[in-house]
Amino acid sequence: MDFLLTKEQKYIQKAAKEFARGELAAVGREFDLNETYPADIVKKARELDLIGLFIPEKFGGPGLGYLEQAIVLEELWKVDPGISQQLCSLTFGAEEFILFGTEEQGKKYLDPIFTGDAVMGFAITEPDAGSDTLAASTTAVKDGNEWVINGSKVMIGNGTRGTFMLIYCLTDPEAKSRSKRHSIIIVETDRQGYTAESMHGKMGLRCSDTAAIYLNNVRVPEENLIGTRGNGFHQLMAFFDRSRAYVSAHGVGLAQGALDMAVKHVRDRKQFGKPIGSFQGVQFKIADMAVKIELARTLMYKAAWLLDNGTPDTHVTAMAKLYASRIAVEVVDEALQLHGGYGYFDDYDIERFYRSAKVLEIYEGAKEIEKMIIGRTIVGR
Repeated sequence: MDFLLTKEQKYIQKAAKEFARGELAAVGREFDLNETYPADIVKKARELDLIGLFIPEKFGGPGLGYLEQAIVLEELWKVDPGISQQLCSLTFGAEEFILFGTEEQGKKYLDPIFTGDAVMGFAITEPDAGSDTLAASTTAVKDGNEWVINGSKVMIGNGTRGTFMLIYCLTDPEAKSRSKRHSIIIVETDRQGYTAESMHGKMGLRCSDTAAIYLNNVRVPEENLIGTRGNGFHQLMAFFDRSRAYVSAHGVGLAQGALDMAVKHVRDRKQFGKPIGSFQGVQFKIADMAVKIELARTLMYKAAWLLDNGTPDTHVTAMAKLYASRIAVEVVDEALQLHGGYGYFDDYDIERFYRSAKVLEIYEGAKEIEKMIIGRTIVGR
């Protein structure tokens, strides 16, 4: 059991840290308030190989692992959650190509993400189908050698910025098993019938692209199917078993960033004639926050390490996502409390972090879903 990062991992961590401080820190607050898409930062991150680190070299990616992906995301989220979310989402769903796609599909769709301006997204959620993915009703009907897709999706990352989307569709409504009714199909966003509208007014992560998607008789060739027809639900779960490992880094990074702000504030802020950080009650709060973060980071590392060593563990990944999200909410709440009234104003970064934290317990599997996975694994169905 080795808890030390390799020299390469430390170098990647340092590069991500420097990038975050140099590019994200100065504009994070402004971009959040104005809902500004970070186009220039996206371009620089792509050039520095700070996106999609787990994507193989044969598909244009850095060819590293899920642990490296988590390490980078933690450093980015320490500085600004919104821009970091957008950088993470550029390759959201790439696992479907890696696990189930053909080599031709991987090269055609993933390589341009690193060599050009391609951006992908994964359209899963619908107005009446969130956590219950088996209820998704967007249809894909075979017509000759094409799929004809109709339906709508909501709260989709890169819906307006993406050049192609993976659409989770109902293809086999008559299948006896509900888990054999859906498939995943690639849809280029310039196809006739695809429209997307930006969804504004998010509480946090406001500079990341989130949209409602409408598909009206969108036609794509049959080869745009990824994996096996009717196996979409199982392919989706395999994706979550991987993505949740590094999405847990969102929570770890946000919590660490909030703690760092709190430490700086309690060192500088004086009350009753001395820094408030000298009071035992404040130090106890800081200690509790630090312990929670370290535990979450260790669990995140374990989940990612298991993936990179070919032994994915669904319930460990669910634990990592659940705990990292929970402690992010708890830590940022304490961190804002330690800022006092100042933390309630948007000229302090802690206010932005506070607004960003809650969604971590909702997206990529709500905390209730993670608990169901863990409970069923331990107790049984």
